[in-house]
Amino acid sequence: MEANTIYRISKGDEQAFDTFMDECSSALYHYAYGILGNHQLTEEVVSDVFLEVWKNRKGLLEIESMKAWLRTVTYHKAVSTLRHESTIPEGISLDEIESFRISPLDAPDEAMISREEIDSLNRAIESLPPKCRHVFFLAKIDCRPYKEIAEMLQISVATVNYHVGYAMEALKKILTLIALTLPIDIFN
Repeated sequence: MEANTIYRISKGDEQAFDTFMDECSSALYHYAYGILGNHQLTEEVVSDVFLEVWKNRKGLLEIESMKAWLRTVTYHKAVSTLRHESTIPEGISLDEIESFRISPLDAPDEAMISREEIDSLNRAIESLPPKCRHVFFLAKIDCRPYKEIAEMLQISVATVNYHVGYAMEALKKILTLIALTLPIDIFN
């Protein structure tokens, strides 16, 4: 995100805000959908996040990392939606998010990786435990720093490290088993 765009939004520039929404909506949608697994609820959460940005526009220049702030707001709004939708009276924690989903990944170069290999990778990721899948998404797909993930999810950096390590080992095992059944080598 350009600092100029954030500055213009902080001054009430609606055109800059539209540009900002275009740039950020896809990533926020994928993240919220990973938590909610429901397109309608995800759209509502993303809309609420952008409403929050607009309501707090005068303070945007004080935010150190806009991406981290957006991710945190999205996470809290999605979890709040889960609480409301499931009517859990005491709230919800990372332990209770049982259905974190990662939207299917697209290959950066279709010529190098076949659709079958991409599907295998997505199935392997989907087979991870929900908490592990969520942390893996933030760390390896969204490239968030471990410390930021720990703060966002209110867990320790060691726990983040554990989940990422577990995910990497589990994916390696699953993909190795899949590779043995495929006539191609997915590790080349």
